[in-house]
Amino acid sequence: MIHKHASAHWEGPIKEGKGTISTQSGALDAQPYGFNTRFEGKPGSNPEELIGAAHAACFSMALSLELEKVGASDVVIDTKAIVSLDKEGDGFAIQKSALTCTVQGKGDEAAIRKAAEGAKVGCPVSKALNCEITLDLTIA
Repeated sequence: MIHKHASAHWEGPIKEGKGTISTQSGALDAQPYGFNTRFEGKPGSNPEELIGAAHAACFSMALSLELEKVGASDVVIDTKAIVSLDKEGDGFAIQKSALTCTVQGKGDEAAIRKAAEGAKVGCPVSKALNCEITLDLTIA
């Protein structure tokens, strides 16, 4: 079993407060986040972009594995995940993660598309998300 961790520190009320996010690897070390970085576009991180980064990375790795299984070669994968935070009742909810992926490489196009659909539903982050997941695939 693999265990990874990240942590968040927060001080103050929701709108004026400030926090930092850190990861076990040190890739993020006291990265600032807050209401203004989440809802007002100010510099810093936010939970949705972190989920998007995790989803894009996980999907890309899963797709790489699936493409290997179908014999694709010289593979280059570029994936973007747009995570949507929508008003829901008195709060907010992540409603959708929209994956956009470009695959370059050699292989059967139908097999590549099938592999991508398999990676979309099979990657661990997709399995963890309780939202709609879409995929816009370009094979270059």
